[in-house]
Amino acid sequence: MRQPMSRPRRQQQRQNQPLPLQPETNTVPASAPGVPPTTEFSGRTGEVLERLNRLYPALIDLSLGRLEALLAKLGNPEAKLPPVIHVAGTNGKGSTCATLRAIGEAAGWRVHVMTSPHLVDVTERFRIAGKLVSESELVSTLEEIEHINAGAPITVFEVLTAAGFLLFARHPAELAIIEVGLGGRCDATNVLKRPAACIVTSVSMDHEAFLGDSLAAIAGEKAGIFKPGVPAVTGAQPDSVMQVLEAEATKVGASLNRRGHEWQIVANGEEEGEGKPTSLTYTDAHGSLTLPCPALSGPWQVENAGLAVAALRATGLPLPDKAWDGIARVSWPARMQRLTGALAAQVPEGWEVWLDGGHNPGAGHALAKELKNWNDRPLHLLVGMKQTKDASGFLDPVLPYATTVWAISEPTQHLALPVDAIVAASGGKAEVGPTLAQALTSLKLHDQNTGPARVLICGSLYLAGVALTQDGWTPEA
Repeated sequence: MRQPMSRPRRQQQRQNQPLPLQPETNTVPASAPGVPPTTEFSGRTGEVLERLNRLYPALIDLSLGRLEALLAKLGNPEAKLPPVIHVAGTNGKGSTCATLRAIGEAAGWRVHVMTSPHLVDVTERFRIAGKLVSESELVSTLEEIEHINAGAPITVFEVLTAAGFLLFARHPAELAIIEVGLGGRCDATNVLKRPAACIVTSVSMDHEAFLGDSLAAIAGEKAGIFKPGVPAVTGAQPDSVMQVLEAEATKVGASLNRRGHEWQIVANGEEEGEGKPTSLTYTDAHGSLTLPCPALSGPWQVENAGLAVAALRATGLPLPDKAWDGIARVSWPARMQRLTGALAAQVPEGWEVWLDGGHNPGAGHALAKELKNWNDRPLHLLVGMKQTKDASGFLDPVLPYATTVWAISEPTQHLALPVDAIVAASGGKAEVGPTLAQALTSLKLHDQNTGPARVLICGSLYLAGVALTQDGWTPEA
């Protein structure tokens, strides 16, 4: 197997050392001093996954061999799925998956979706024919896998991936959407041999310890999902990224459909990035479509909608015209989401509380484009981040738009970066929360009746999960 480019040496762990769960990256970074890691899982699923967590191999590695062996014992469910769209990228994967799902369901299809990480409950990762998996069915599936695996070394993310394939193979559907966990080439989901299409969303710097320390290296890992004869789709990319994607597509024999070349999408009614458009115009070799405005907020959702449309058209699957109406019905939590529950009730009347889970420099730059349009009232940022993330890279683009910044580290936030590190990354601009509730209380106490303001909670999907829980949000069935 080809090894990922420019990959630094990975950390080695003692065989019997307990490891904190972190399936979305298949690695175990050490916690910062004084900040114990919190597990991502709870309840009955957490009990099974904690047992499986002890089966991690001594050297944590992104590879496919362990999962391929397990899937063979399970009867290769990954080969028994409906048409699959495989989605990789640094930012926009989740929103693109949600858009694909909404379009498919608007067409009347049953759609399977596997994404990661979850926000509140692990069942969010598996949507079976439109409905979230029940805890009982997920636990039963995990216990079945645990029994068949028979103690062989395996990572938690590999087990969860196997569970998704097994669940999807057992339920009929017309489409399956599979999101890459980390990278692409050696990600557990890349055991898929023949998807109907592949997507690479926006590529930027993230997970450098595993994917490489340059955009070209990271792009090479993302392009690792390309397959011979399978159409691939990508959006606007930096030149260094596009060159790698083009070279990898040519190498494996995949047709690459690029925004601005093989397909285009234009926002109508407002300049893209300057407000909400009234409609979209999509064009490719098959003709033009007039599409509704994306339901999700943020100028980047125009491209994510285009990626979904381009991939579905590239598959050749027959879609009725009504399918495109799904773009106006997309729901995806923690992506520029307005909170209206218990957490939002803690701010002065007339204020708004928003939530976004973006957590890397690329997400910071994208977020800044939206915040530029938020100049009608003061903006207070409540920022919490994961220990392994580039805090200054995320904060630098958004700080100019903030009236105040608050460093957050919730007690139940998985691998939370200490507040002192966030203050340092902000150049000393941030004040210490250190919790969401305390920061909101401070803002309320210091409110001088200056009028409406906005609060944006951002920097981490794990903080987003905490915020959603405190706001009273529960995953939709």
